[in-house]
Amino acid sequence: MRYNDILAELEAFSDPEALPFMEKYGITPTRAFGVSIPDLRRIAKEAGVDHSLASRLWKKDTRETRILASMIDDPARVTEEQVDGWVREFDYWEICDQCCMNLFEDTPFAYRKCLEWSSWEGEFEKRAGFVLMARLAVSDKEAEDGKFLPFLPIIKRESTDDRNYVKKAVNWALRQIGKRNQALNKAAIDTAGEIRKLDSRSARWIASDALRELEGEAVQKRLKGKTGKAPS
Repeated sequence: MRYNDILAELEAFSDPEALPFMEKYGITPTRAFGVSIPDLRRIAKEAGVDHSLASRLWKKDTRETRILASMIDDPARVTEEQVDGWVREFDYWEICDQCCMNLFEDTPFAYRKCLEWSSWEGEFEKRAGFVLMARLAVSDKEAEDGKFLPFLPIIKRESTDDRNYVKKAVNWALRQIGKRNQALNKAAIDTAGEIRKLDSRSARWIASDALRELEGEAVQKRLKGKTGKAPS
């Protein structure tokens, strides 16, 4: 599928009436067709993996072309300079999360980018670091605990950031790490306990919400006897 074919597909499946609904949930791109994620996945499947096409789609700068870029790009050909450039252009949560789950988590430098982006200042730049932590905690099923333990001090450090899309991502990362196995569950619960003591409303919310799940019966029951496996 060529570039012009994709644009024609997006025009055909555009739904302007979907735009107010997206805006209600914080999906606020500058330009959008209103195409659903399932339709974008279908188009991406037809297009196949194509690094050059992904680059061209990203430069088009619409919601749909950028999400498609993250779906069809080749993680083996993506560079750190490229992903850093994309992250700097994030301006709403959906594009951040789609790029992390469709592409960034499969790159060879994903763990390093968690550490780097979590210290950046922009709300969605910083969010990317924690969304990537959460995604890796789910998808990298063979990773050793040592891959995730360095994230916990960073989660504590950034837990006082009261920006909505940062604190939600920090919370998400803490919960997903704590659901991998019993050892990481204990480490995450200990971290949440430390976070709860901080003089910060966002920190107290992050800790309380995470502890509610990580100490809950459902998670504790599932983790019994499990070692090193990612949450299902």
